This record gives sequence, C-alpha cells and structure tokens, in this order.
Amino acid sequence: MVELRHLKTLAALRDTGSLVEAAERVFLTQSALSHQIKDLEERLNCSLFIRKTKPICFTSAGQRLLALADDVLPMIRNAERDIARLAGGETGRLNMSIECHSCFQWLMPTIDRFRENWPEVELDLASGFNFSPLPALARGELDLVITSDPQPINSIQYEPLFAYEILLAVSNQHPLARKGHVEPSDIAQETLICYPVDRNRLDIFTRFLDPADVDPEIRTAEMTVMMMQLVASGRGVCGLPNWALSEYLERNYVSACQLGSKGVWSTLYAAIREDQKDAEFMRDFLDTARETSFKTLNGIRATAKN
Repeated sequence: MVELRHLKTLAALRDTGSLVEAAERVFLTQSALSHQIKDLEERLNCSLFIRKTKPICFTSAGQRLLALADDVLPMIRNAERDIARLAGGETGRLNMSIECHSCFQWLMPTIDRFRENWPEVELDLASGFNFSPLPALARGELDLVITSDPQPINSIQYEPLFAYEILLAVSNQHPLARKGHVEPSDIAQETLICYPVDRNRLDIFTRFLDPADVDPEIRTAEMTVMMMQLVASGRGVCGLPNWALSEYLERNYVSACQLGSKGVWSTLYAAIREDQKDAEFMRDFLDTARETSFKTLNGIRATAKN
C-alpha cells in the first residue's frame, strides 16, 4: 500500500515545506505530485497533511509515515551501496576541485559522509583558484570539479546539484540596504569584492553588470569571512550565493539586496568525465552531495537532472 516513492515524496514535502519545491526535488510536476499524495490518502483513507498551511502541518498519520521514511530510506540507500560493492568490488579515486571557498559550507559534510560510506575510495581535494580545473579534469588529473561555470569540453558531463540566488551583500548602514533590489547602475560607483577568479566566471558580471556595461572597481579576497568583514566595515559590496550569506544575515552582520527586480539565479554543477558517470561511488557521491546540500543550506532549489 505504501511505496518507496510515497516516502520520498513526503520527506521532500517536509524538507522543503512547499508542493512546488517538493515536486522539483523528486523530479515530478506539481500536478503529478499532488495526484500521488491524493492517491495515497485514498488508499489509507485519511489525510496526511493539512492543506493551505505554511509551513506544511502534517497530521498524525503523516507524521507516522515520515518517521517510517526516516527509518527506511537510509536503510535502502545503505543496502544499495553495499550491493554495488559486492557486485563490482569497486575501488577508485576521487580527486576533486572546487571553484569557490564558499562551497566548503556544504561540501565538507558531504565529504565526511562519503568517506564513511566508501573508505576504499582514495579522496583528495584541491582549490580551483590557481589553475584551470576543467581542462585538468579532461586530462584525467582530476575526477570531479564543482563549478557554476560549465564550459563545452569534450568528454565532460555536467550534473546539476542545486540552484541558488545570487544576492548583493552591503553594510547595514549602506544606502542600498534600504532598497528591495538593486540595478546595475547602483553598483557602478561601488567597490565590488570578489573571489580572485576571472570576471567571466562570476555570474554577477556575466549576467548582471556586463550586459548593462557597468564596470565597478574590483577588490579580491579568498575567503568568504574576509569578504564579509570588508562589507560590514563599509569597504565594498559583494555578490554571493544566498546560502553563503545566510549565517551573516541571521546574525545581522550585513544586509542583502536582490539583483534586479526578478533576481539572478544560477546552478551549481558537478563536472565529471563521461567514462566515470556510471561508477557506483561517483553516483553515490553526487546523490550524497544533493542530499546533504538540501539538509544544510537555506534558499536553494532543486534543478532537473541531465
């Protein structure tokens, strides 16, 4: 009567608090997800959550199924992982690079979980600031690159992890802090603090400032905390992912503005070589990264898999 897909759907609904985002998480349309839940409620002859509540409020029956999901889904995942090992006896190497330090917020918990599950896989991590990681991936020097700037390179496949909004961080005393959103012209006379990478790899330039022909003064910093110190002291403004800013916003350390009236959203990808896309440990790393990200980060959205 109750199937795994039902448990996954209910868990996604609880974690996102929204039918729309839950549907994205389990790769269904909102209509298909609603139909699936209605079908399950008819089978069980009871409601699972109270409609039109935000965040979603689950009934006693819904809470019981969520408890079941929390017990069963990790067991299924572990069993699938063990069977993959038994079937393939798979060991391997996972040398990876990231293109921004803010990724450490969710990547380190992912790596910790992966090491526990795949102790036989050799794992190493390098920063992507001082070299070009995607060509190194194509050459076989790396096995995975975390990037928001996919490039068309033969033999490389991009796996979407999640979507995020880019926000402009400003000091609490800055005049822009009182605006709901900013236009490119608002940043023209500001000092824009960025990671030390080419500007054509930064969405705030390619998708917001460059189309408007706005070229602010640039200052670089390698660590997010250094950026926030500069912003808080009024020495510049900074474009960062919403999840990277969340802890500083919660502590009222800085303020944030939306880029444009509609906002600017980007997608974070894991770039892998096509010859490794079916390796069980690689698939498990990607699944672990997505699962950990949605448990760890605020304000992200699911995005369709390739």
